[in-house]
Amino acid sequence: MATIFNRTGKVQGASSEAAAAVPADGACSNKDELKAAAEKAGKAGVLDQFARDYPVGPHDQPQSMCPAFGSLRVGLRMRRTATILSGSACCVYGLTFTSHFYGAKRSVGYVPFNSETLVTGKLFEDIRDAVYEVAKPEDYDAVIVTNLCVPTASGVPLQILPKEINGVRVIGIDVPGFGVPTHAEAKDVLAGAMLRYAAGEIRTGPVARPKTTSDLPTVTLLGEMFPADPVIIGRMLAPMGLAAGPVVPTREWRELFAAFDCATVAAIHPFYTASIREFETAGRSVVGSAPVGYDGTAAWLEAIGQACGVAGEKRAEAQNLILPAIKGALAQKPIQGRITVSGYEGSELLVARLLIESGADVPYVGTACPRTPWSEADRVWLEARGTHVQYRASLEQDIEAVLDVRPDLAIGTTPVVQKAKALSIPALYFTNLISARPLMGPAGAGSLAQVVMAAIRNKHRFDEMSAFFEGVGSGHAAGIWREVPVDRPDFKKKYAGMLAAKAKAEESVGT
Repeated sequence: MATIFNRTGKVQGASSEAAAAVPADGACSNKDELKAAAEKAGKAGVLDQFARDYPVGPHDQPQSMCPAFGSLRVGLRMRRTATILSGSACCVYGLTFTSHFYGAKRSVGYVPFNSETLVTGKLFEDIRDAVYEVAKPEDYDAVIVTNLCVPTASGVPLQILPKEINGVRVIGIDVPGFGVPTHAEAKDVLAGAMLRYAAGEIRTGPVARPKTTSDLPTVTLLGEMFPADPVIIGRMLAPMGLAAGPVVPTREWRELFAAFDCATVAAIHPFYTASIREFETAGRSVVGSAPVGYDGTAAWLEAIGQACGVAGEKRAEAQNLILPAIKGALAQKPIQGRITVSGYEGSELLVARLLIESGADVPYVGTACPRTPWSEADRVWLEARGTHVQYRASLEQDIEAVLDVRPDLAIGTTPVVQKAKALSIPALYFTNLISARPLMGPAGAGSLAQVVMAAIRNKHRFDEMSAFFEGVGSGHAAGIWREVPVDRPDFKKKYAGMLAAKAKAEESVGT
């Protein structure tokens, strides 16, 4: 049943019951209850689409930051775009860290609520009023409104917001932690929604001309990447008479129009399922993998050339011009050592390929993202070289790989790096130290060697630290003691039982 709001702010239908069942003061509670409430409140279709686009398993979902971190990042990077969040105050406070972390220097709008406004439907009225207040064409091209967990679970219907106000586009999305597995995929939620809106504008046309255009057929690049990579890709495409198009997610709205005006789409990051769906609906082909290393670049140029109808001799010319340089770069900066790779950016398989071509032994690569058709070429290549590829990798699986392999270097998320260093294993944080480097073409071929080999050669420093702190204890006995504290698991068990009984009693009262 559709949720309908009248001007008095009262909710008609069943969603008031669902909203009443959702705690307004916090979001990170029982996600099964939140999901059930969202389905009851009319969001079943949204959750079903998430389940198709971003499948979980074999376990539930990877441990990750709040997914809205990703969608918020995409909006904050766009010029002339306002962002409004609807969610619990604690969530919004935490997510504004994104704007500081990335140096966006942009305001993040927030529509507060309480139990009364949530249950009566007044929250939607407040959101709509906020959008009307912000949507000024002299300031913005678009306003993005994001429901976090509680408003999504309560059925707040952003889909019935006006599609545009005074020429300013209005885009409402749901990004609940119980529906979107990772922050990487939340980037796709917003990118896909914007592409869908832009495609509708193109169909009704005309649309604003992008600031920069090419006389050559272009290849749209899907997925965030190091700023130099699109330039490098453009140089590799030039011999085939092609040019690099916009990078999606884009930096401004009119680039979305140019993204559709392409010969093909390169899914550099293979998890942008919703965005790919919009491109395929528009009749655009999609090519997976990326031009990393010698083998990867050769195969990618061939696939792009075929997708764009480039003649065989032109495809061979492009390969012959770039591949010797890549082979030379790989030979000049070899990597020796056993390395495990894990992360949640979506480029983990590409990094593993590049490390192997540089000479490293990579027995394990884990990614928080799902298996999709656009990463199949990478999976097949890696497994043929003895690498175990773990999609939807959990923290436990990544750490178990480090414990089993005992690598010379562990590349991973913060807790993986922390665990490895505690074991005197050199480790590098994937997001800041690995993915923030060029990966494509000749530049990518030599970009990892210096930081990777420097970390591996520092193994002696970890050994020295471990020897220095040997005997100080760990866990409850960490530190230097005259009398080492005695662990009392019976106390912990007793208190855990008391807390569980208290929670059960409060739950009974609440129902």
